[in-house]
Amino acid sequence: MKIQFAPLNIPLQRRLQTAAVLQWVFSFLALAQCCLAGFLLLCFSDWWVIAAIYAGWLYLDRDTPISGGRRSEWLRNWSVWKHFRDYFPLNLIKTVDLDPSCNYIFGFHPHGVLVAGGFGNFCTEASGFSSLFPGLTPHLLMLPFWFRIPFFRDYIMCGGLVSSEKASLSYLMSARRGGNVAVVAIGGAPEALDARPGALTLQVLQRKGFIKLALKHGAQLVPVFSFGENELFDQLTNPAGSPLRWLQDHMQKLVGVALPLFTGRGVFQYSFGLLPYRKPIHTVVGKPIQVVQTPSPCNDDIERLHSRYMDGLTTLFEQNKTNYGIAADKHLNFI
Repeated sequence: MKIQFAPLNIPLQRRLQTAAVLQWVFSFLALAQCCLAGFLLLCFSDWWVIAAIYAGWLYLDRDTPISGGRRSEWLRNWSVWKHFRDYFPLNLIKTVDLDPSCNYIFGFHPHGVLVAGGFGNFCTEASGFSSLFPGLTPHLLMLPFWFRIPFFRDYIMCGGLVSSEKASLSYLMSARRGGNVAVVAIGGAPEALDARPGALTLQVLQRKGFIKLALKHGAQLVPVFSFGENELFDQLTNPAGSPLRWLQDHMQKLVGVALPLFTGRGVFQYSFGLLPYRKPIHTVVGKPIQVVQTPSPCNDDIERLHSRYMDGLTTLFEQNKTNYGIAADKHLNFI
């Protein structure tokens, strides 16, 4: 394979953008392991008392990830996130105003490999979420597994990440003052295994838990489509039924984390690596679907709202696809 090296005279601004994305990829792929290793080393060192105190803190703080988390506006406004935004670039597009007295569930599609649009738009202020949606506070839901890792849990909560447990979503949606936004990557980890350029397959048909919670709490549903999310990485071929997909599915069921085998570009060359390609991401926030609170929703209630949600998501995609490089004859495929 011929390697395409990066030129030496790249402007400083682009180097800063690459560095910002490099640290983000490291955070997703290796920071948790480093934090766990650091904690274990601390336990068996002369500083074990610090580890013991922190372990006590973990016990006392165990419910924070399901109780709205502990965000830090200082961290969300780091200048590094502006370089992260400009790397792709990343854009957040509002289609309608949202009433800050209501609570919302944003259904984020597609999941992509690393949910770059979800992180950049809702865990940082780089794309101006607070300016576009004044009075609303976004919380990106993440697998509970990650909130059990020492130090790493505290870092991700600073960005507004919270556990994806049912209790966590219920806590956010039951706030009487309103203003909470729970951002849910509906397809979850399994959808990441199909994330590759051109993919328009979404795992939605059997995803109805968020619909039931929206009904129970009267939260408004908002479909969100992130155009370009699947264009950031290539992925090894893993069709359903293949040995690789069988292994990935079983690992996902075992540990709850998807393991897509993806490739992108490198730091000093463009032919291979783990950095995403420089492809634009346009995250479009659609029109809210009004939900009437139903404390004990029946199956018919859930099915009707689920159907309305899929119609809203389809409409959002069809109205915007040609603006962001998708051919008019391409359509979403729900599985």
